[in-house]
Amino acid sequence: MAFWKQLIITLVVLVLAAGVWARFFPGAQEILSRLGLDWIPVATATTAGSDAPERGPARRGGMRQQPVIAEPVGTATINDRLSAIGTGRAIRSVVVTPFTSGRLTELLVQSGATVAEGDIIARLDSEAEEIAADRARIALENAQARLDRVNALRSSNTVTQVQQTDAELEVENARLALRDAELSLSRRAIAAPINGTVGILPVTPGNHVTAQTEIATIDDRSQILVDFWVPESYAGALRVGEEVEAASIARPSDIYQGKVSAIDNRIDEQSRTLHVQALIANRDETLRAGMSFRVTMRFAGDEYAAVNPLAIQWGADGAYVWLVDDGVGRRLSVQIIQRNTDTVLIEADVLPGALVVTEGIHAVREGQPVLLANDADPADGNRSGSQGDG
Repeated sequence: MAFWKQLIITLVVLVLAAGVWARFFPGAQEILSRLGLDWIPVATATTAGSDAPERGPARRGGMRQQPVIAEPVGTATINDRLSAIGTGRAIRSVVVTPFTSGRLTELLVQSGATVAEGDIIARLDSEAEEIAADRARIALENAQARLDRVNALRSSNTVTQVQQTDAELEVENARLALRDAELSLSRRAIAAPINGTVGILPVTPGNHVTAQTEIATIDDRSQILVDFWVPESYAGALRVGEEVEAASIARPSDIYQGKVSAIDNRIDEQSRTLHVQALIANRDETLRAGMSFRVTMRFAGDEYAAVNPLAIQWGADGAYVWLVDDGVGRRLSVQIIQRNTDTVLIEADVLPGALVVTEGIHAVREGQPVLLANDADPADGNRSGSQGDG
């Protein structure tokens, strides 16, 4: 067979196939409309039989308009609630170490004891320091006695002014030496630097300790400081003093109220989060340092239009919806903000309550009348069909 005959047969087959597709494929009308070929007759959904009454106004080419389903635009608020996981720690925590080295002779507290600032919790051997303090005290008494004699002789000009000055200087030096000895002696007693609760003691009497040895850990649990990190999108909404709710992960039913106490001055470059601290009252001291919390904060949030996911369509210029405006279709470009299970939040020039098409979108054209399914009453169609028969 000649090549031109094969070519003609192929073209005829393609034309016939295209005609069958355009006539019987339900979505052909929308596709042809996009290609500018909406003058070609296509398949439309009909009722039970060819004798069923036609409903709705006629469209171009003798086709009957199909009803569509539309739903009102709602509203939804996002970024109005922040939830983060944080770690609690005591508002003040001190690791107690001695000022000097020595042998631990006495522990005056036990693990879990409550101490006040200044309470003695341990003692080191202090014999040498006691001797030094006594020696300094005697030296001071001796220097003071010498000064008294010099002052008595000075009135009769028996001693010179220089001798009197030297005696006064000797007294001052002796007084400073006594203060130094007493300070060294006082540092053999280890005092609690803050109010709080003593943790587990890692040493026992008889141990030799140094200035780096941990004697005890004291936590002030009157308030718990919770460290948590929030996404950078919330950075502009956070303020010191704002209310927070914290629930213990171990006991979710226990909710504690607190306030933001500190906000970091920069975003972490690795995690893109902001470090925030909140203070929670712990009057009964049921909370402990190291506990994990779920921290919740509430904000005014951002309000957006919400539509059914079926209403979102895509074109060459992005997402859009078909808006029913005064009974006619209008294509409205939208920007998708957030996808949820049952709604899509969009940013567009649309008011709440406006109707957007969710089903039968292929039957909607820009500027053309839209027949809503609620308005397509079958009884009206039957009546109009009966009148036509008469």
